[in-house]
Amino acid sequence: MNLRLNRRAPPFALVAATITSSMLVLLNPAPAAFAQSWPAKNVRLIVPFPPGGNVDNAARVLAPALQDAFGQPFLIENRPGAGGMIGAEMVVKAPPDGYTLFVSSNGPLLFSPLIFGRPTYDWSKDFAPVSSISFTALVLQVHPSVPVKTVAEFVALVRKQPGKLAMATPGGGTTNHLLSELMQSTLGLNWITVHYKGNAPASTDLLAGHVHFNFDQVAVSLPFIRAGRLRPLAVSSFERTASLPEVPTFAEAGLKGMEAETFTALAGPAAMPRDLVNRLSTAMIKVLSERGVAERFAAMGALARGSTPEDIATYMRREFDKWAPVIRRANIKAD
Repeated sequence: MNLRLNRRAPPFALVAATITSSMLVLLNPAPAAFAQSWPAKNVRLIVPFPPGGNVDNAARVLAPALQDAFGQPFLIENRPGAGGMIGAEMVVKAPPDGYTLFVSSNGPLLFSPLIFGRPTYDWSKDFAPVSSISFTALVLQVHPSVPVKTVAEFVALVRKQPGKLAMATPGGGTTNHLLSELMQSTLGLNWITVHYKGNAPASTDLLAGHVHFNFDQVAVSLPFIRAGRLRPLAVSSFERTASLPEVPTFAEAGLKGMEAETFTALAGPAAMPRDLVNRLSTAMIKVLSERGVAERFAAMGALARGSTPEDIATYMRREFDKWAPVIRRANIKAD
């Protein structure tokens, strides 16, 4: 999904606020000076999932590119747990000096506090969005032992065996989980939902046949699908994905309204200096447009795209407004 630019002229109040902010910077140049001298040491990239999943993969492509851009190591720290809230809370509580940043997907940033009933942070108040990183569709895929080859056959099997098939998610509140709930509520289906601490353990159990299917990011699923170890049925994008051109979209398979995507984004604590946020955002747009980086994301089935802080904040608002009602209607709560 493309980020939509807001090309309308800002209201007078916003212009006035911007002018005031600019005057303050002139009177006190310390923030700008700090932004230009940053980073003077290692930068931590907090990933709220275990190694091996979609978000972790994105961070491992991004980290060396940022190190090249800024001349300091960007070190990945995996901090899984509580639907990603453990990692998120670390960033929220960290000093807003740019040395602790958050690489996250939809769930930990937007939905986990709602699902876990732990309103310890609010994405719109406690984070400073920096830039988008990547966007990837999900694929409905089954273990080869499941006797279906199409979405229609899958739906028929679930109707025949309600509450029998087990579906793996990388955690409560992830896009994977929300798409599963949307499909169940829309079609009146029922299956067992098994939450894991990340994509990697969920994929491991699916490959072993301990669960029957999942909705997973194309970026994670591609190697297993290409090896014939998992069978894809449909993708959640509006159009077929270039990495799985033979797999239909849900709409093509007869199920409209199942479009969903996982985004990864970079954010920091809310009080990060604006000059530093803008400098990081500019670097992200440049880094993610570089051919080598974009190709690495494409090979994983993801679209790399940096953005301004304003654009990623607007995008996250749209995602929250779309999926929060699904969470509330389905009364999705963490176990």
